[in-house]
Amino acid sequence: MVGSALLCSVPSLSFAQSAFDEQFVAYPSYNGNDLELLLSENSTTFKLWSPKAEGARLNLYDSGHNGAPYSVVEMTPIPSEGTWTATIPQNLTGKFYTFRILKDGKWLDETPGVWAKAVGLNGKRAAVIDFDTTNPEGWADDKGPEVKNFSDVILYEMHHRDFSQHPSSGIANKGKFLALTETGSLSPNGDATGIDHLKELGITHVHILPSYDYNSVDEGNLQLNQYNWGYDPLNYNAPEGSYSTNPSDPATRVREMKQMIKALHDAGIGVVMDVVYNHTADNDGSNFELTAPGYYHRHWDSGNYSDASGCGNETASERQQMRDFIINSVKYWADEYHIDGFRFDLMAIHDIETMNEVAAELKKINPSIFVYGEGWTAGDSPLAPERRALKENVAKMENIAVFSDDLRDAVKGHYTDVADRGFATGKPGLEETVKIGIVAATPHPQVDYSKGNNSKFPYASSPEMIVNYVSCHDDLCLTDKLRKSMAGEPEENMLAAAKLAQTIVFTSQGTPFMFAGEEIFRDKQGVHNSYKSPDSINAIDWNNKSNYRDLFNYYQGLIALRKAHPAFRMTSAEDIARHLKFDKIDSAKTPNLISYSLKDHANGDDWNEIKVILNGNAGKAEVKVPKGEWKIVAEDGKINPQGLGTSKGGKLSIAPYSALILAR
Repeated sequence: MVGSALLCSVPSLSFAQSAFDEQFVAYPSYNGNDLELLLSENSTTFKLWSPKAEGARLNLYDSGHNGAPYSVVEMTPIPSEGTWTATIPQNLTGKFYTFRILKDGKWLDETPGVWAKAVGLNGKRAAVIDFDTTNPEGWADDKGPEVKNFSDVILYEMHHRDFSQHPSSGIANKGKFLALTETGSLSPNGDATGIDHLKELGITHVHILPSYDYNSVDEGNLQLNQYNWGYDPLNYNAPEGSYSTNPSDPATRVREMKQMIKALHDAGIGVVMDVVYNHTADNDGSNFELTAPGYYHRHWDSGNYSDASGCGNETASERQQMRDFIINSVKYWADEYHIDGFRFDLMAIHDIETMNEVAAELKKINPSIFVYGEGWTAGDSPLAPERRALKENVAKMENIAVFSDDLRDAVKGHYTDVADRGFATGKPGLEETVKIGIVAATPHPQVDYSKGNNSKFPYASSPEMIVNYVSCHDDLCLTDKLRKSMAGEPEENMLAAAKLAQTIVFTSQGTPFMFAGEEIFRDKQGVHNSYKSPDSINAIDWNNKSNYRDLFNYYQGLIALRKAHPAFRMTSAEDIARHLKFDKIDSAKTPNLISYSLKDHANGDDWNEIKVILNGNAGKAEVKVPKGEWKIVAEDGKINPQGLGTSKGGKLSIAPYSALILAR
């Protein structure tokens, strides 16, 4: 699977813009900050965008999940805006509401609207709350880490339940936002877990899987221990209730999410939010369709939903009101929740213009905000390929990065074949594709893109456009991939290959990304699409931290090395071409061996030259290194940025499945 949590049928290829869409061109758009709800001391005003509705009603409730409305209010149209409005002459804090529209003489189902920022149980009704009362102490001064360059970021992808749910986590608020506010949590063996583990590891940002209100978990029956990744959006602008301690109280989920973010910020860690604006959990029953039928989704000429998400539908970012919705939504999360970055699921479903506006508007709020996403779709779309935010179009986007499937598939083996090996596990012929990852898909005179497996040209004009990784929540995690592809080999070989794979990620140009728990050899028992698997599959067993302490120490050392040496974090393609020099190796005679130098104090580094040698063979490899006084930084599965010893260079032997890093 390439990105979305659910992969369904793919429509036949066609690139014609749908004639079905032409009806929406004349729709008025409205971009005011009062959509949905405007609260004052003595009044509450509701505004719904629904240009073609024949009528609209506001339903007011005392409860967030049961009972009949205590009042039904007919809304007044404002045709020039395409909106409907109603003002109640009192402050309705504590009340709940829904909308209904009249279409073709029929009243559609109730909806909280698309702009609900607080919701009741299971997100069926929107809530009126005072957001100022949800701010933790010190919130006014809260902010995430300053980011000068995207290449300085170290991403750690995690799911709320995975990280804290296992009995070994030592965390009280298991599976909740508050889990990441707890300090001092320990595994049964006395190892730090939770937020203390993140600080110990040294990452700069957590990328948390969807935290908005999603569809698949029944918040009223949490004892069922339902699990989902959350790639089934319901209410885009309200936090998920199952991650709060009281899903029935709209303010609690808001407050606890803010507490989590502040705790991470206080620990020096930024928070990236995984966002899924590309599709909705439902088709005709989605909040989009119940407010402006047909408008927010793309369709084929037949009128059928297009499905580039592989989940039944896709949204139409090129339409002004949808574009404004995405832009205003991320701005809201950045403003109200102090979010430090956004990872766009199946970003290529969105158009380039929208993504550029997203990044530009976010930069006005916080220059340190990082925007990146999957530069592919899960199926065809009516949106023309040249307009899509594809990885091959990333040079047309500013302040946006894409994932490198080049490095991912070349290092560990292709994601579609569990038995397929990669460079790090002994498969020859992938050296040039690995090099594409090392130079962050930028033009380089020593990289032959014609030999690339996934890409045939340098699609990035800057390393800050690339996120390098070997594993994420999708597909087999690294541990399971190694166990499948290296079946029959001793575990020590798999651990060595894991170290080599991540050495490539963390020493490559671009932004490194890792999947939570792999630093302690976390597995998912071979389940590749665990989006709704139980905790027994997904939860991280923190006993592994003592069982695989050596692996954790290696990850910790890799991160420390990258943070200490800007040579691994160059910010321009020109600098990479100038300072990164590959050594000549005949891959026909010596396969699975890559050697290169970062020269001349690259990017202002203290070290004049850093030599990185990668051996993906099952046996030792020999390489010639210029003679001189070298500091050994990494060798045979050990790493220390301060040095493991010294070498005089010359003919050196590299251990199987390992990296040798030298500096002088």
